[in-house]
Amino acid sequence: MKLTRITIVTLLGAVLALTGCREAKNVALHHPAKLDSTEVKGIMRVTLEPRAAERIGLQTAEVRAEGNRTVIPYGALMYDKKGHTWTFVSTGPLSFLRKEVVVQDIQGDRVILSDGPPAGTVIVTVGAAELMGAEHKYGH
Repeated sequence: MKLTRITIVTLLGAVLALTGCREAKNVALHHPAKLDSTEVKGIMRVTLEPRAAERIGLQTAEVRAEGNRTVIPYGALMYDKKGHTWTFVSTGPLSFLRKEVVVQDIQGDRVILSDGPPAGTVIVTVGAAELMGAEHKYGH
C-alpha cells in the first residue's frame, strides 16, 4: 500500500509537470507585439496588444516646445548599439515607430533636440526599452 501511494504521487507529479511544460511552450509562442515593415529600411512599426502595454506600464507624453527649442523627457531617449539616439513616436492606438533624434543637450531629465519630431508629437516615455526589444526581436 505504501509503495502504491508513492507511485501514484510520483505519476501525478510527472503528469502535472508535463502539462505545465506544454502550457509554457504555448505561451512562449505568443508574441504580444506585432511588427510591420515600413518604408524606412531597418525600422519596424511595433503594435502592442492592450495587455502588453499595461504590463510594461507604457506611458506617453508630447514633445514640447520651449521657446525655439524642442524638448523631450529623458525617459523617451533611447540609444542603439552604435550610439545613435532615438525616440518612439505614436502612429496610432498602441502603435509606435522608432525615429532618430539629434541631441543638442541634456539638462537633468530634459533632452533638448536639434532635430527630431515636432512639438505636439506623442512619444513613449516609459516602455521604450521594451519596444526596442520587440522591434529587434530580443526574446522572440
